[in-house]
Amino acid sequence: MVSTLSRIAFVALGFTAITMSGCSQYVKKTDYDAAIAELRANDQKQQQQLDALTQEMQQKFAAYDAKIAEMGGRVRVDSIAHFAFNKATLRDEDKPLLDDFAKVISQHHPDAVITVEGFADPAGSAGYNRRLGMKRADAVRDYLVNTDGLSADKVRTVSYGEAVNRQVDPGKTRDEGMPNRRVTLVVDFAGNPGATPDATSGAASSGAASS
Repeated sequence: MVSTLSRIAFVALGFTAITMSGCSQYVKKTDYDAAIAELRANDQKQQQQLDALTQEMQQKFAAYDAKIAEMGGRVRVDSIAHFAFNKATLRDEDKPLLDDFAKVISQHHPDAVITVEGFADPAGSAGYNRRLGMKRADAVRDYLVNTDGLSADKVRTVSYGEAVNRQVDPGKTRDEGMPNRRVTLVVDFAGNPGATPDATSGAASSGAASS
């Protein structure tokens, strides 16, 4: 994993700097090897958690219209909820999947960080659609926290609005655009948000949820 290599390189540089600073700061090779082994063991544990969660969700959600994928050290549950045109009200037919998702997380992965990603179809302005996407993400977050009991500080929200590179059916709106009006869940075991807004993504984030 890229994160493993990055952390190993960081540790190696740290030990090198300490060693070069003077004999009194000399680090034994056994200590260095132990630190590297610990990093690798932690990453192996995270990978095992990811593999187990991916397999469990693929089996549990086989009856739902949801796509499960492991990407970049995270598990993504795509198209977990859809919304009517210009609405942010959670549909009753999407609640059973959210209930099952929350049960899996609560029972087997309580330390995981969940990022709720909200989307909109391209009708309307980009700014309006970012706000609408956030309302949809907030609706799902509030349901997961207030109804299903997930920890508020473990559930975050982000909106990608009408981001072209994230549209399921590019350009489709109204009756044909429901696949674009959706929410996706990202599960991360490393304590990092599943999606970090930046200047190029056009995303907006609200941080942790409140109960």
